[in-house]
Amino acid sequence: MSIEQYSGVVVGDDKRDDTMVQALGGWLGFPWGNLPTEGKDEKMEKYVRVWSLVWFVAVCMMCTLLPTSAVRADDEDESRIQRGFAIAPVPLNLKGKNRALVGLGSYIVNAQGGCNDCHTHPSYAPGGDPFLGQPKQINAAQYLAGGRQFGPFTSRNLTPDPTTGLPAELTFDQFLEVMRKGTDFDLKHPQISPLLQVMPWPVYGDMTRRDLRAIYEYLRAIPSLPDNPNPGP
Repeated sequence: MSIEQYSGVVVGDDKRDDTMVQALGGWLGFPWGNLPTEGKDEKMEKYVRVWSLVWFVAVCMMCTLLPTSAVRADDEDESRIQRGFAIAPVPLNLKGKNRALVGLGSYIVNAQGGCNDCHTHPSYAPGGDPFLGQPKQINAAQYLAGGRQFGPFTSRNLTPDPTTGLPAELTFDQFLEVMRKGTDFDLKHPQISPLLQVMPWPVYGDMTRRDLRAIYEYLRAIPSLPDNPNPGP
């Protein structure tokens, strides 16, 4: 048996091993961490076997559950993307677009944001008004081309510009500022305010940047339309 010296104290191999086992057990929270090891070999072996199994199972569960959470989040995201494509009321141009963002954007615009209610006039095609008990059919001919009037305010055309391809003729940074701060880059009503007055930007502005990017990407993918020729309330 060899001996070593720690901090001026001579320690043998057996004693040193016992001390290390106690220290390791205490650090890991094992029951033998605070138990004297001398003369406890059988009891210690039992604890080692039992608690090693317990820790192994616990670690396996953690390794299994954590990836599952991520998978569930991915599955939920993918389901919204697929649903977005299923409910899009117009053909989508995906060339040069991020497919996932387009699908997610459609889901937000058509299933959550209610954008059609204000930016399409009339909102529903003839015979497709669900408020009249009819099967819902979005007015694709004027989809998001604006024209809904609210007193002195008229909703804007959100479709992409035929030349630049920019939705509502806004870059993404400008779109982000509109959604976050309500900036009216067209200054349609300077005598009233430089900010949009009907658009619920104080609510939409709390959305994540990714969600707002998805909305923008979706608007890039819808057909370009001229301003609604027949605006009305």
